[in-house]
Amino acid sequence: MTAETMTIREMCDAFDVTPRTLRFYESKELLAPIREGQKRLFTRRDRARLKLILRGKRFGFSLEEIRQLLDLYDAGDQQHTQMVRTYELAAERLRDMEAQRAELDEAIGDLRGQMEWLERVLGSRDETRNAAE
Repeated sequence: MTAETMTIREMCDAFDVTPRTLRFYESKELLAPIREGQKRLFTRRDRARLKLILRGKRFGFSLEEIRQLLDLYDAGDQQHTQMVRTYELAAERLRDMEAQRAELDEAIGDLRGQMEWLERVLGSRDETRNAAE
């Protein structure tokens, strides 16, 4: 290993991923490590791409969206096209996440209301049962 490359084990340790994950991303052509026999050596470019992949997955981007963004890196315009498209996808994803949060907040409120109702019903039954005894 050189300072420029990392082994699969070093990548796993550095990014908290499994070898299977790295092989999967390689099979999807998102990463392109140098192959020396069975050994994989990941370059700085692979490390930068993996950071973007993991960040994209965390934000809920599909692998195809991530692939398209990664492919735009080489568009030859100092990543302007890549950054514009990333912003567009991020804005769309943020709107989706905020809508999901609103739906979740509503569901949480409804569930709390149902639980409070059940607490009152159960409490009144316990009081009725205790008075009858």
